[in-house]
Amino acid sequence: MTASPSDTALENFRTIADAIATLFYPHAEVVLHDLRTQKVDYIANNLSKREIGDDSSLEDMLSEDVSERNIGPYEKLNWDGQKIRSLSSVLRDAQGRPLAVLCINLNISLFENAKAALDLFLSPGKLIPQPDSLFRDDWQERINTFLHAWMRERQLSLNLLTRDHKRELVLALHAEGAFKGKSASNYVANVLNMGRATVYKHLKELKG
Repeated sequence: MTASPSDTALENFRTIADAIATLFYPHAEVVLHDLRTQKVDYIANNLSKREIGDDSSLEDMLSEDVSERNIGPYEKLNWDGQKIRSLSSVLRDAQGRPLAVLCINLNISLFENAKAALDLFLSPGKLIPQPDSLFRDDWQERINTFLHAWMRERQLSLNLLTRDHKRELVLALHAEGAFKGKSASNYVANVLNMGRATVYKHLKELKG
């Protein structure tokens, strides 16, 4: 972190620049431009190889017609070819006059590479339908499919199921023939985080 030896009017903004750069380290650079001097006042986590005192060339920001508070996000290319997504905030003094511009530059190349890798990994292009010879008797998958469809209809998740929900679900699974599979009771008990004896109790209620 480096700063110009100017007055303390921008000190709070320098602190904010440090906070943003620290939170998103090492992917974000924050540059503070002093509109009074038209110079770079402060740089947190320098990614752009700019220097304190470089010309800002932001004279247009001093115009009284400037009403924007936040400009962007917009994309640009860094010196090393990395893609940067930026947002610039116009900071004003107590009288509402433009005082400084805070530019947040986020290196998104890493995220784009990660997204490309995930898209390739998760691409359905090389998937084949489930082979009947392997999955004809896959009672576990049938239980999973019914279970999550049941919860989705009720906008529930496994960690939100109450005892009454679990009882209702066991009975619904029974109606679907889920307990015909070997060890199905143990499997349902484990998935629903309940005792096997409780599953048997609910099933016994149906016979009772």
